[in-house]
Amino acid sequence: MPLRFFLARLIDLVVVLFGISIVVFLMIRLIPGDAVAIMLGANTEITPESIAELRGRLGLDRPMIEQYFVWISGVLQGDFGTSIWTGRPVSEEIAANIWPTIELTLLSVLFGAAFSIPLGAFMAQARGRGSEVAVRVGAIAGLTIPSFWLGIVSIFMVSKLFPGWQALGYVPFTQDPLGNLSRMILPVIALSLPMLANLSRLVRSAMLDALGQDYVRTAKAKGAPRRVVVYKHALRNALIPFVTSVGVSAGYLLGGAIVIEQVFAIPGLGRLVLGAISERNYPLVQATILVMTAGFVIVNFLVDLLYAVIDPRISRR
Repeated sequence: MPLRFFLARLIDLVVVLFGISIVVFLMIRLIPGDAVAIMLGANTEITPESIAELRGRLGLDRPMIEQYFVWISGVLQGDFGTSIWTGRPVSEEIAANIWPTIELTLLSVLFGAAFSIPLGAFMAQARGRGSEVAVRVGAIAGLTIPSFWLGIVSIFMVSKLFPGWQALGYVPFTQDPLGNLSRMILPVIALSLPMLANLSRLVRSAMLDALGQDYVRTAKAKGAPRRVVVYKHALRNALIPFVTSVGVSAGYLLGGAIVIEQVFAIPGLGRLVLGAISERNYPLVQATILVMTAGFVIVNFLVDLLYAVIDPRISRR
């Protein structure tokens, strides 16, 4: 990969992250009403003195530009502020809840990506057959079924069929590997099903296009085995749009994990940010949203680099 291409993508990443920080910073400050009064209204009597005290504690009595630079300089040093209700650093609150979300998202991406490739290749090879139509209908259904509904239904089904199966809650992998994986099976399936359905249809379309190219016909004319033609020649070129879609899907899965964590009682960033919103915990909401959106952008940055590795022509443009 040329250094010039890497530096160009890195500059794009920095610019996008800078823009995201501005949007996140302004998001709560520009909403109608007084955010400080709203936060105080949750648990205490609102008085001008209490509003002024909290406004000064949060630095909201300063000019907005100064507020931003104070906040972003702290973020760059790993200081996201202090949680209003617990008094703990926000970075500690996030660190204590981020690993379940990362695990859920990574397992969902791996599950969806791993099964979509053979499923899409099968649909491309069996085009027009009854089995291919059945799988394609199932893929379309997977795109239309909401993840939270599938999660709720799967919990009820498991409780009926396997009463001893613990489907809710979370156990760290280092503490109980089998218990961790058994609890993650259902949320991973529920979260990754739309991704699996979408990617398998994408692989099918890309494979059909690749199988009609001249180099594939040449390989067939040379007597190459069908398996080699399909999986070595056609599939490799079909993976280029696939990799890009995986990166975008990973970002959406990170957002979808918020709902799934609520359904399966997983103590991740989703439950943390929803609890912070309900408590009007202003610094925690701001920091959690920044971390999740930055994660989305960084994943797509890595996908851009991988895209150039798969197809070196991209880095020369």
